Amino acid sequence: MASVQAQRKVEIQEGGLHGAEKEAVRATGRGKSKASARKVTYGFHLVEGKMAHGMEDRHVAEFRRLDDGNEVGLFGVFDGHSGAGVAAYLRNHLFDNILGEPDFWEDTMGAIRRAYHRTDRKVLRKKKATTVDGEERPRCGGSTAVTVILLNGETLVVANVGDSRAVVCEAGKARQLSVDHEPLRERDAIESRGGFVTQMHGDVPRVDASLAMSRAFGDRKLKEHISSDPDVAIEDVGDDTEFVVLASDGLWKVMPNQEALDDVRDTRDARKAAVKLVDEAVRRGSKDDIACVVVRIHSD
Repeated sequence: MASVQAQRKVEIQEGGLHGAEKEAVRATGRGKSKASARKVTYGFHLVEGKMAHGMEDRHVAEFRRLDDGNEVGLFGVFDGHSGAGVAAYLRNHLFDNILGEPDFWEDTMGAIRRAYHRTDRKVLRKKKATTVDGEERPRCGGSTAVTVILLNGETLVVANVGDSRAVVCEAGKARQLSVDHEPLRERDAIESRGGFVTQMHGDVPRVDASLAMSRAFGDRKLKEHISSDPDVAIEDVGDDTEFVVLASDGLWKVMPNQEALDDVRDTRDARKAAVKLVDEAVRRGSKDDIACVVVRIHSD
């Protein structure tokens, strides 16, 4: 994958940064399938928000040709909190752990669940993280994850923990593929583990008055009360499947699913679609980090 600097250079050559992109772009790029019978392209765009912390979102967007001849498209968004360490670890390791499960092709849903749990255990055992400047600091915080694996251009395997979201456009209609893991939705499970859910005036519901989601990677201090168990779904790519959008909640908090898809349905270039979505979310007032990946499945 090209460096951020190279990706930004490409962006400028194509017409320059504009609107929300001018000063906060952290990654932007595109790619395509080389082996699938379908024409599949992807684009991604990440922008740092205006919160009092550095960029905490990470992403994956790539195709791999496996040794057995199968092609997998790997797409993910990881929204870190209390630091970017866990999100960065997921970016670097989660898909490898999933594909490394020996029964991935025979028991795909089970393999993904086992890989999510195994990765979370590794995150919790890891006491220190290395920053970009080589410094080590205690690993803290946690991260969401939404992952989409495209198998040979024919099947979508979707998994998630937290509130990062994947939405598919089918003949113009939005359908959410992931599940938002919100504290109120899972209050019973949280309380059965000894935790509690608060809902203060002017704030979102939180687990133990702290975390605004009921499932996440990491979060060692809350782990007894939250889960890293993913919701997993397997979907066939049909003739009406047009594209999939993965994004962190910095986008979804200000854009309903259908509006987001309507906004970019006619944008054939997947990277330009991702840029347009992020730009619109910022225009609507989102101050959070935003990571957005668009996977377009072309019919022609």
